[in-house]
Amino acid sequence: MTDTRSDVIARPEHGLTRRDFVKVCTAAAAAVGLPAWAGEKMAEEVARAKPSVVWLHFQECTGCTESLLRSSHPDVASLILDLISVDYHETLFAAAGAQIEAAFDAAVERGGYVLVVEGAIPEKDGGIYCQVGGRKATDILRLAATKAAAVVAIGSCASWGGVPSAAPNPTGATGVPQILKGKPVVTLPGCPANPYNLLGTVLQFATFGTLPKLDAQGRPLFAYARVIHEDCPRRPHFDAGRFAAAYGDENHRNGYCLYKLGCKGPQTHANCSLLSFCEVPGAWPIGIGHPCIGCTEQGVVFNVPIHENLPIQTPTAPMAYPAIHPDHGVVASSPIAIGVGGVIVGAIAGAAVVATKKVGDSDKPARKE
Repeated sequence: MTDTRSDVIARPEHGLTRRDFVKVCTAAAAAVGLPAWAGEKMAEEVARAKPSVVWLHFQECTGCTESLLRSSHPDVASLILDLISVDYHETLFAAAGAQIEAAFDAAVERGGYVLVVEGAIPEKDGGIYCQVGGRKATDILRLAATKAAAVVAIGSCASWGGVPSAAPNPTGATGVPQILKGKPVVTLPGCPANPYNLLGTVLQFATFGTLPKLDAQGRPLFAYARVIHEDCPRRPHFDAGRFAAAYGDENHRNGYCLYKLGCKGPQTHANCSLLSFCEVPGAWPIGIGHPCIGCTEQGVVFNVPIHENLPIQTPTAPMAYPAIHPDHGVVASSPIAIGVGGVIVGAIAGAAVVATKKVGDSDKPARKE
């Protein structure tokens, strides 16, 4: 039975009114860099036919699913019932055993779904280290990919191997793109990935039949084009040369930059500083006073010690300069005053660039992937 638009977008018993529904779709559109009208289009398309999703679990901690479960705008019930149709998901299904495997086979037979993969896939010794229902992860993935309309690897484990692939990688864990060679795969690395990056990607594909523009690693540019350092709320402290030197010291308590404590933000491509997890501002490592560990970068996380500094690559111009508060009040608008002001600003800008260069030069060279 097909849901009508009114059924889908106005279910107050599930806590999602039509207005809330459109707001969620608009937020999803904004997350992937689409204009507001695209949110309305997404709402109409989802009301007509909810996108089918088949979600596979392999070598992982289920952290990406748990992040999805903690979404509150919408809550997970509304997300599943009103936005997407989850036709296979081992964690969320009440069924088990032969019953859930039958659901998987039926979904694959229908085809046309968005395949979401969570977790790394082991290749060593023929892939025997991860099996579900007597089938190897490698075989399940290849089977599910045959009739998938799009493939999304969520989390660092599915994107390139993540934690299971850390040295010495005893199971030969790797990511979805390495298994499905030649097939387009959208990767959403992160430990965990932000659920709204996934929602925006899925709804864009379901509405317009397109995927976001991707970088060379298959990551959507809307979320991974910039490094965290560029948009970090502590960036002004970096530009002003204000750093925490130890956990709990005065500078740390005052919210100063965490770079000298090993923050990997200057080399980590992600939108964590712009898109809050679970709608809680500050609910991310830097927000609670811990350096970024570079969880989206294969050559950084699980490879470089957490508190080891990395140099700053291609630093951008400072977002803010140290404030100037003259004791004598407002300076008169005269040619001399303007000239003096220009000299001061120029000196500060030069000092900031030199400081940035010195901080980067004083650290060890970056490790290559």
